Amino acid sequence: MGDKVRGNLIIIGGAEDKKNECSILKKVVEIAGGENARLVVLTTATQLPQEVGQQYREVFTRLGVKDIAILNIDSRDDANQSQNTEIIRNATTIFFTGGDQLRISSILGGTLVNQALHDAYRKGVLIVGTSAGASVMSSTMIVEGSNNEAARKCTLKMAPGLGLLEEAIIDQHFDQRGRIGRLLCGIAQNPYMLGIGIDEDTAIRVYPEDYFEVIGTNAVTILDGRTIKSSNVSESSPDELLALSNVTLHVIPQGYKFDMRSRVVSKVQNKEDFHK
Repeated sequence: MGDKVRGNLIIIGGAEDKKNECSILKKVVEIAGGENARLVVLTTATQLPQEVGQQYREVFTRLGVKDIAILNIDSRDDANQSQNTEIIRNATTIFFTGGDQLRISSILGGTLVNQALHDAYRKGVLIVGTSAGASVMSSTMIVEGSNNEAARKCTLKMAPGLGLLEEAIIDQHFDQRGRIGRLLCGIAQNPYMLGIGIDEDTAIRVYPEDYFEVIGTNAVTILDGRTIKSSNVSESSPDELLALSNVTLHVIPQGYKFDMRSRVVSKVQNKEDFHK
């Protein structure tokens, strides 16, 4: 992979706990600076920005954050407004809600807010995304695909994402919605990329050193396409079942980490190392 991660990311598979232990959101607050955090919640993905924004305001307020801005960028004009750019530039953490990842990429792509977001990321500002906000983190994102079905070429649609995490494809609500077929199709078409499927109430914290750790109550599935020996993806008809051989698959829960350069799984050795 090699220098494909420049800042800090927390990528959540959706449906994160907001009422009980809130382990993932507590980690977000801790890294953001606790009560000194300046948190921006971007509701671009959802068509219910007021409701979703208020929900996250209540959760993060309960977790001790005092400075919370709900930023509903609903058009490309909004995304080129200097006041919105300044809000992004002043944040210690930027949180993308769920909804439709294509709304994020089509509204923000090529705008001043998008540039400010990348500038913030390069400076080490924490960027967080859940559900659709998770999928859009990668350079190539899944836009649409069938759940609980075998992999077929015609069922998968992909598009450029925000490009914060390169050479990876993120899928969310992974095990709960049976999405392994569509992620297999994604790496068959792009075998140099890692397929990373994140379960609900589970996240990966991605470090600039090109590795990630798992946070939360479920698991992360990693598909490595570099080891593929053969596939029929290029010559198959749209409805034909995908044939793949020699895919490398890892499943890891909290307490494990994955090196995206060496593509090796290892256990976090002690609590001092974990989520440092």
